[in-house]
Amino acid sequence: MRFVTRKNAAVDRIACPWLIRRFLDKEAEFLYVDPQEVARVAREKDAVPFDVDGAELGHVDGRCSFESILLKYGLDDPALGRLARIVHGAALYAWCREGLASEV
Repeated sequence: MRFVTRKNAAVDRIACPWLIRRFLDKEAEFLYVDPQEVARVAREKDAVPFDVDGAELGHVDGRCSFESILLKYGLDDPALGRLARIVHGAALYAWCREGLASEV
């Protein structure tokens, strides 16, 4: 599988590749591009977008991207659920701290 997201490290963009490689596809490839290039690269490279506006594997219905991946792929291990709460808190705290919450 191939995945694409925005470049530059952030909580979800670090936690999600770990989750994917560990529990979905140990051979997964990750592409990090400018935010405005994610949709184009996803189409051209047949990659699944994550942690970007409008992505199914993004911040949807109050979930962080990590939680969206758990839901989409049916990963229901209790330990992953606990880790998801940590990632959620860290990802959304950073998002709010940067002042982005006011844009919603």
